[in-house]
Amino acid sequence: MKALSSLREEVESWNKFTGHLLDLIDLARMDDETLRSDLEKETADLESDLDKRAFTTMLSSPYDAGDALLAIHAGAGGTDSQDWAAMLERMYLRWADARGYQTEILDRTDGEEAGLKSVTIAVDGKYAYGYLRSEKGVHRLVRLSPFDAAHRRHTSFALVEILPQVAMDDAEVVINSNDLKMDVFRSSGAGGQNVQKNATAVRLTHIPTGIVVTCQNERSQLQNRENALRVLRSRLLEIKRAEKDQEIAVLRGEYTKAEWGSQIRSYVLHPYQMVKDHRTDFESGNTQAILDGELDAFMEAYLRKSAT
Repeated sequence: MKALSSLREEVESWNKFTGHLLDLIDLARMDDETLRSDLEKETADLESDLDKRAFTTMLSSPYDAGDALLAIHAGAGGTDSQDWAAMLERMYLRWADARGYQTEILDRTDGEEAGLKSVTIAVDGKYAYGYLRSEKGVHRLVRLSPFDAAHRRHTSFALVEILPQVAMDDAEVVINSNDLKMDVFRSSGAGGQNVQKNATAVRLTHIPTGIVVTCQNERSQLQNRENALRVLRSRLLEIKRAEKDQEIAVLRGEYTKAEWGSQIRSYVLHPYQMVKDHRTDFESGNTQAILDGELDAFMEAYLRKSAT
C-alpha cells in the first residue's frame, strides 16, 4: 500500500505538471503582451520544477526513494571530536527539518565533557536515503579548539554512516530469532526517572555476524527492542550490499578498501573558512550556512558525479 500510494502521488504530480504546461502554452498562443511578465515567471518556475524532477531520476537505486538511518560516531580526538559529532548531529537535523523530513533519535551516547560519542537517527521522508547516502564517510574539522586552554588549532574526525531503513517483510533480510541475544539494562542517558530506574535499554547481538545494536531512548523496553531491530535489519542489508559491491568491483579490477582516515569532506574554520568535498572538489566559503544544514549543493554535486 505504501508503494502504491507513492506511485499514485508520482503520477498525480506529473499530471499536474503537464496540465500546468498545457495551460501556459494556451496562454502564450493568445499573444497578449499584458500576460508576458506573468508567463515569463510561470515559465521560469516550470523550468525549475523540471530541473528538480530531472535530478530525482538519478535517485533510482532500490532504496533511494525511502527512509534512512543516520549514525554519527566521534573519532579520535577526545572532547573535540565528540563536540564535532554533536555539531554534525545539529547540521543534519536542521537539513532534515528544512526538507520537511521527520526525525527520531533512536540511540544517543553523550560525551564525558561535551558533545556525543555516537547517535543513531531515523530520517523519514521521500528520497531521504537517496540524498543522505552522499554523506557516508569520514568528516574532518579543523578549528581553534574551545577545549584547549592555549586555544591551539585541532583536527577532529567523525564517521557518518547512512543506511536504508528496511521493511519488516523485506525478503533481502531475514533474521532468525535463534540468532539473536538480547540484554536489557538501565539507560545511561537523560530521559527521566522512569528510564533511570527501570531496565528499559536494549542491547541486541546478532550472533552469526557479531553485530551489536543498542537502543535506550524510549521509556518502553518493547519500543527500544523494535528500534534496535530496525537498526539491525539495516546493518545486515548494508553488509549484503557491500559484499555484492566488493565482488563486482574486484571483477572489474577497481576495488579499494575504505579506510578510516580517508575523509570525504573537510570543514576548515581556521586559519581560513572553507568546506570542501574531496570526491567532487565542490567547495563553499560559507561555512556557517553549511553547518546550519544547507547541504543540498554538496549532495547534488556528489550524486551528479556518481551518475556519470
